[in-house]
Amino acid sequence: MSELRILLTPEALRMLDALGEVGSTDAAARAVMRLRAEGHSPEFVSAVVGQARLRTRATAKFGEFAGRMLFTRAGLEQATRLGVAARHAGRMRAAGVTHVSDLGCGIGGDALAFAGAGLTVTAVDADEVTAALAAYNLAPFGSDAEVRHGFAEEHAPGPSTGSGTGSTGSGTGAGGAGVEAVWLDPARRTAGHSETRRVSADDYSPSLDWAFALAERVPTGIKLGPAHDREAIPADVEAQWVSADGDVVELVLWSGPLARDGVRRAALVIRGDRGYELTAPADAEDAEVRELGAYVHEPDGAVIRARLIGDLARTLDAGMLDPHIAYLTSDTPAESPFAASFRVREVLPVNPKTIAAALKKAGIGRLEIKKRGVDVDPAVFRKKLNLRGSEEATLILVRIGDKRHAILADRV
Repeated sequence: MSELRILLTPEALRMLDALGEVGSTDAAARAVMRLRAEGHSPEFVSAVVGQARLRTRATAKFGEFAGRMLFTRAGLEQATRLGVAARHAGRMRAAGVTHVSDLGCGIGGDALAFAGAGLTVTAVDADEVTAALAAYNLAPFGSDAEVRHGFAEEHAPGPSTGSGTGSTGSGTGAGGAGVEAVWLDPARRTAGHSETRRVSADDYSPSLDWAFALAERVPTGIKLGPAHDREAIPADVEAQWVSADGDVVELVLWSGPLARDGVRRAALVIRGDRGYELTAPADAEDAEVRELGAYVHEPDGAVIRARLIGDLARTLDAGMLDPHIAYLTSDTPAESPFAASFRVREVLPVNPKTIAAALKKAGIGRLEIKKRGVDVDPAVFRKKLNLRGSEEATLILVRIGDKRHAILADRV
C-alpha cells in the first residue's frame, strides 16, 4: 500500500505523466538517475519509474488509454486486452444488458470496456490495492462505474447478495440493484501484485461450482484460461475460445441470453481491429485424412481449442494430414482468417544434415520452424542447420502415421 499511497499524490501523478514512455532498462536507469538528482526519495523514484514502465508495456493491451491508467505487474499480465473486452461489451449490449456486475474486476480492463460502451458497471475485487487501482482507472466514468472492495460471493445479484466489506469507488450511482448481467473472472493465480503462480481449477476464487450455479440464474460471462478442461464445461453454456493476433488468450462461457441460440462451440479470431468467427452447435466431426497435397494449412489455436477443425477443413476443401495432428492439407490454395497456409516445396527426412543441405542449396538463411507430434526442440534443431542465405522458408516437422516428416514450405 505504501507504493500506492505515493502514486496517488498529485506530485507523483504529474511526474508519471511527464516521464512518458520508459520502454527499456537503459531508459529506466536514466529516469532513476534524473529523479534522484532532483532530490526525490528512493521510494518515490521506484514507484514512479516502475509505474512508467508498466504503462509502456500496457500500451499493447490498452492503447492510448494506458497513458492515464495505473497498474500492478500481476494485474497487467492478467488483464483482458481492451479490443477483446470491447467485444465482450458489445455482446452485453446486443443482449439488451444495461448494468453489469464485474466480479473479480482486477485493474478494471473489462469494466473499462463495459463503461465505455455505455453500460453501468459495479466492479468488485477482493484485493484492496487492486480495487483502488480499478477505481482510479474507472474514475472518468463517474457515477456510471462504482468499484467495491469485497468478495464476489458478497456482491453477486440475487437474494444471497451480502452487504460486502465496503467500497472504494469512483461513484455511487451503480448501486447493487437492477443488475442484469454478471462478468466473472475467477482468480486463477495465487494472490500478489508481482510474482504469482497458477493454481488448479479446484482452487479458483470464487469456486467454479459457485460460478456455474450463478450462471444458471443470472446472464453471465465467465472468463477462463483457454486450456481449461473441456469435460468440466457445463452443457448448457456457449463456450467461446478467443485468439488475438495469433495468441489464444481466453475461453469465455456465456449463459442465459448472452449465449446465442444453437451455438455451443465458437472460435473468435481477432486480427488487428477485425474479428472473424466460426460457430457450431457442438464439436465438429473430423474431416477425412488425405495424402499430403500441394498445401498445408495450420488452423488458428482458437479453432483447435474449440474442436472445429473438421468444419474448417470442409470450408477449405481440405483434409487431415493425420487423425491426431491439427494440420490440414489440400491441392489448391486457400485463404482464410482461421488458418495459416503454406505452399509445399519438398518433403525431407527429419535429418539435420539432409535438411541443412537442402536449405543451403535454396539459399535459405531465415527459417521458421513449426512442429506437431515430433519430439524436437526447434531452438536446438535450428543450431544444427548452419543457416546462410537471403531467402526465407518454413520447416514443418510433423508425424504422419508412424513416420516423421520435414516439410519445407513457403508461407502463403
